[in-house]
Amino acid sequence: MRDRMNVYFPPEMLRQIADLADRKKLSRSAIVEAAVASFLSPDGGDKREAALARRLDRLTRQVQRLERDLGVTAETLALFVRFWLTITPPLPHDAQASAQAKGRERYEGFIETLGRRLQKGQSFLREIPDDINGGDTSDG
Repeated sequence: MRDRMNVYFPPEMLRQIADLADRKKLSRSAIVEAAVASFLSPDGGDKREAALARRLDRLTRQVQRLERDLGVTAETLALFVRFWLTITPPLPHDAQASAQAKGRERYEGFIETLGRRLQKGQSFLREIPDDINGGDTSDG
């Protein structure tokens, strides 16, 4: 047996309840009953806290992955620049124009290759094992 209770809601909240009831194919009473039961539930706060903790853990892992990827990217660029500057001799003035033309051609090829890899979802960073730093993603 159920007892009847008359309650008053703001019009916008009534529209939200009605919309949810229609989407879930439930009665408005069932929606309000579930909301009140959730509010009165002693473990409701614990459930919200656990859900929040899971979300924070996932965000922490994502930030750690971003930090790792950024570190790998910076080190890769620094290593390449050091290597390139070390092995590339300066060009004589009369060879610079042809070298610049060849450089532009090679750069265009690089950009095309990069675009194809990104379109296919390929990533250099995905080729690097997760445990590249021994699994340590801490600051120390």
